Amino acid sequence: MACAPAYASHASAGWIWGLLRYEPGTIDVTAPTRRRGKRVFRLHHADLEPQDYTEREDIPVLSLARTHLDLAATLPPVRVERTLERAEELQLFDLAAFDELLARVTHHPGVKPLRRALDLYRPDPTLTRSGVEERFLDLVKAAGLAVPAMNYNVAGFELDAYWEAERFAVELDVYETHGTRAAFERDRLRQEDLLLAGIEMDRITGPRLKREPKRVIERLGRLLVQRRELLRRRRGGGR
Repeated sequence: MACAPAYASHASAGWIWGLLRYEPGTIDVTAPTRRRGKRVFRLHHADLEPQDYTEREDIPVLSLARTHLDLAATLPPVRVERTLERAEELQLFDLAAFDELLARVTHHPGVKPLRRALDLYRPDPTLTRSGVEERFLDLVKAAGLAVPAMNYNVAGFELDAYWEAERFAVELDVYETHGTRAAFERDRLRQEDLLLAGIEMDRITGPRLKREPKRVIERLGRLLVQRRELLRRRRGGGR
């Protein structure tokens, strides 16, 4: 209203859409032409198409996709991913709208971080269970870690990867095989049963293994060392 036509944007739009749980202290507004704003506003300028703005609760606001793009330019990666997850929870997520925006707006600082966060939502035919298992085993060998038994049966369960000496397992998750509520419940019960049998388990997703393989394997190595030390102390009576 102060500088119409203009639209709530950035953190203000994120709050209006329900992506952010805090109310920003400063009101962010984006206008299609350059002008001076009042002191209570932080005024931005952008070339906007009709699909870039809408109204929500009678407030002119940038579209959900455009809001995500602006937030991606300022938030850390983990929070960019959380805003997408929040949009999915609110049943507002529309991958086609993101793709249309990213095809049209190519020089915005939020493009790269938003594309990276959206990779999780794109079908990836390379992430088959057998492919992920092969990739995981290759990375373990290349890192010089002890080679686990693959698809090993223990305590009544088939484990994707199992280190018997450490009683430690890794479950390699591919969303397509764990995308139902029933599977979600079974997975949690399975992990609990394994803990009761004295077996600790870590979960590694296919997308994460593809996106950050070095970090995944480095952390796995640390978990194995910690598990080995814990079992050693138990056998030694806590000494």
